[in-house]
Amino acid sequence: MPKKSSPQLKDILPYILLIGGIIGAFCAGMLTYEKITLLQNPSSSLACDLNPIIACGSVINTSQASAFGFPNPFIGLFGFGVITTIGAALLAGATFKRWFWLGLQTGVSFGIAFVFWLQYQSLYNIGSLCPFCMVVWAIMIPIFWYTTLYNLKAGHIKTKGVWKKISDFAQKHHGDILLVWYLLVIGLIGY
Repeated sequence: MPKKSSPQLKDILPYILLIGGIIGAFCAGMLTYEKITLLQNPSSSLACDLNPIIACGSVINTSQASAFGFPNPFIGLFGFGVITTIGAALLAGATFKRWFWLGLQTGVSFGIAFVFWLQYQSLYNIGSLCPFCMVVWAIMIPIFWYTTLYNLKAGHIKTKGVWKKISDFAQKHHGDILLVWYLLVIGLIGY
């Protein structure tokens, strides 16, 4: 019986981008709605306020929630809209040039760096967790990870020497690394 091969990165990346983009856009939309609700009535109870620790209201009015002078969910609405569109285009058979892939890599790299910063702020400065934000954290990880792996595999990001060995290891153990990444984030939240 022939050995069944695992799906290729180019086959799963469109689904990760499409589904992750839709989830991210939904969460950004909900956070935008909650922010508007608070602007209209500052004493409103938000749908995502579950308890004193897990609550959007504790996070949404901090300076970190408007890191660039406007509410962070606006970045998510735009960014996840782009990611959703790219995922749908790939599923429809679109192909893109190297410069496009490097542009996407830049965008998702900014996104994951921003998520790291927001995680740190939530865990160590604000002391509260926003449920919609945590969903965005959870979906940005595979969006970044699999975009990076695809760009390495396709040669859009050039590697040689030790970096090539690291890339090959990451390609082979992508699921294990993703699991460890999630466990690390969960561990930081639980700590």
